[in-house]
Amino acid sequence: MLDGVTRAGVNEWEIPVGFVPGMRVPGRFFLSDALAELLEPGAVQQLANVATLPGIVRCSLGMPDIHWGYGFPIGGVAAFSLDEGVISPGGVGFDINCGVRLFTTPLKQADIKKPREFIESLYKAVPTGVGAKGSLKVSPTALTTMMEKGARWAVEAGYGTQRDLARCEEGGYMKQADIRAVSAKARARGIPQGGTLGSGNHFLEIQVVSEIYDESAAKAFGLAEGQICCMIHCGSRGLGHQVCTDHLKTLEEATKKYHIPLPDRQLACAPIQSPEGKAYFGAMAAAANYAWANRQLIMHAARLQFERMFSIGYESMPLVYDVTHNVAKIEEHTVDGHRASLCVHRKGATRSFGPGAPDLPGDLAAIGQPVIIPGSMGTSSFVLKGTAIAMERTFGSTCHGSGRVMSRSQAKKRMTGKEVADHLLAQGIIVRAPNEAAIADEAPEVYKPSSEVVQVVHDVGLSALVARLSPLGVIKG
Repeated sequence: MLDGVTRAGVNEWEIPVGFVPGMRVPGRFFLSDALAELLEPGAVQQLANVATLPGIVRCSLGMPDIHWGYGFPIGGVAAFSLDEGVISPGGVGFDINCGVRLFTTPLKQADIKKPREFIESLYKAVPTGVGAKGSLKVSPTALTTMMEKGARWAVEAGYGTQRDLARCEEGGYMKQADIRAVSAKARARGIPQGGTLGSGNHFLEIQVVSEIYDESAAKAFGLAEGQICCMIHCGSRGLGHQVCTDHLKTLEEATKKYHIPLPDRQLACAPIQSPEGKAYFGAMAAAANYAWANRQLIMHAARLQFERMFSIGYESMPLVYDVTHNVAKIEEHTVDGHRASLCVHRKGATRSFGPGAPDLPGDLAAIGQPVIIPGSMGTSSFVLKGTAIAMERTFGSTCHGSGRVMSRSQAKKRMTGKEVADHLLAQGIIVRAPNEAAIADEAPEVYKPSSEVVQVVHDVGLSALVARLSPLGVIKG
């Protein structure tokens, strides 16, 4: 471990105030000894830098998938008071509301007689890759409604059910969206990309529930061993990226205007209540809504393929849950024994609200929020449940995935896309992508072991294991 960083408990480490000049609070991150060997010094530096920001509450936090990012580390969580705190695009990321959703089916693995044919049908139904364009060409008016109403727009347009909304974080939309703060360039990038998967680590994956750890929670979530499920991982596409790019320029100027000292210019920010802070928050919420609508459209397309191929009913494929990984939201949390409204940044981190928390559907109130942690193309994904410990210690947050340990350029030097695909096929996993490079970029070896990452949050109590899902077929962006 780095000099100055101290062990604070089992799987828990502290960055003391003073690690970098100007820290207002300590940093705290969660790693097993094995994962600590993979920790990047730059990610620790970034976590300490976040602790210098005005109005930060309690500590800056890093999840076990922590790695270096833009401004904040990926796997970073920070909460700020509404009166004195700031909002920073570096604490959200360029892919606003990159998130994941999981829906179940009544099928078993043996029911999929022609898996390659089915994967190919899904690949044709869901556009993928850099600059992918969907078959749904929304009008400028429809785009406005997508940004205002999120998944609600999609359901009202016939691309889902009302129950889907109850199983989305925030009901599938943020009411604070301000479309006036979204540029014409961002809108132009969003119009052709509704219902598309995108590139990078985004995917659509057919999975089988291979292990149940918590029977009662699994039953409440609608999961059973041997069941076929579908997981979708994507975000706000070019629209969200442009929103971040646009407002970074504004907030870099705001940092100077409000005399906010920064150890790293990538932490550009503005007071939450300032005109610049409100504009970014409103545009970010609009992009988040677009992402929820996008995932709803992709799920609808996938459901239709299941219907067509296996003659099962649309209603027999319920959504387990949809969570966001990259967002800042206004939430109430207990701080020093008092309830306070905070702006919680989660960048590469998943909400993990425990039993009785607000924003949970009634049938899950006693269980806690479903937490979905995807694997890395060839490794297991996991469903967990939110906990009271997370509410107390991490503002209701946990990890979001495995966390990269190798750059994309390094990954391409190790194995070709064909070699990765052949290796996975030998394990019974079919991979489809626009090109071989997209497969090589995301080889399982370039990520931390997903099982190790989720074991850390389970042992610490930030979320509790419910089920393990194994991949059968993967569509990469």
